[in-house]
Amino acid sequence: MKIQTISSGSKGNCSIILGNDANIIIDAGISYLTLKKKLEENSLSFDMFDAILVTHCHKDHTSGLSSIIKKTNLNVFIPEKMYESIKDYVPYARCNFIDDIFNINSIDIELIHTSHDAPSSVGYIITCCNKKMCYVTDTGYINRKYLQKMVALDLYLIESNHDEVMLMDGPYPRFLKERVISDHGHLSNTTTAKYLKKIIGQNTKNIILAHLSETNNTEELALQTIKNELSNNNIKIIAARQNEMSELIEV
Repeated sequence: MKIQTISSGSKGNCSIILGNDANIIIDAGISYLTLKKKLEENSLSFDMFDAILVTHCHKDHTSGLSSIIKKTNLNVFIPEKMYESIKDYVPYARCNFIDDIFNINSIDIELIHTSHDAPSSVGYIITCCNKKMCYVTDTGYINRKYLQKMVALDLYLIESNHDEVMLMDGPYPRFLKERVISDHGHLSNTTTAKYLKKIIGQNTKNIILAHLSETNNTEELALQTIKNELSNNNIKIIAARQNEMSELIEV
C-alpha cells in the first residue's frame, strides 16, 4: 500500500492510496484538470482508480467533485447521512453508501467519526497487505473510542492545523478563532503531538502532518512540535503541502 498527498490545506485537499488490486482517491478539493495533471506525473489516470472517498462536505474537500464525476466513471463512497450536504455536486446514482466497516477489493476500511462543523464528517483506518494507516483531518478532537483503534499503526496522516499562539495573536476575527479551537474545529500542533505520543508504536514508520494553516502555522513549527513530543527518532515525519505533492510513501 502506498499513499501520496496531492494537495493539503485550506485551499484544497486530495490524496491517493494505491493498493495491490484497488486505488482510491480521498477528497476532491482540487479541479479535475489539476488532479488529472498530477496523476499523469505519476503515470496514473482516473481509469486506474476504483473510488473517491469524501471526508466531509466543505469546499476545500469537494470543489472538484462535480467535474470529476462528470468526466470519469468513478463513484463516491460516503456515509448515507453525508449525501444531503454534497448532493449539489454528486448525483444520487453515483454514490455508494458505506457502513462503518467496508472494503474496496482487498483494501479494508473502517470509519473514524470526526468532530467537525460538517454533517457526518469522517476519517479512515485503512488496512491492506497486513499494513495499517489512518487518515484523520478536520476534527476538533479524536474520541477515545477511535483513538484506541489508532494505536501502533504503520503510518499516520493526521491534521496539524495551527499553532495556538499564532492563531490567537493572528488576524482572524474572534468568531473564526473560536471556531478553529473548538471541539468542532481543527487539531493544533500541540494536540496532535499529544495524541501521537499516546498511539505510535514499534510498527510506526511514517507520520504525515496535514491541513497546515497558511496563516496560523508553519511547517517548521508543526514538525518541531511533533518531534519534541516524540522520542522515537526512527519515524519519518513530513508536512503535506498545499501546492506540492508529497513523495509516494510505501506503508
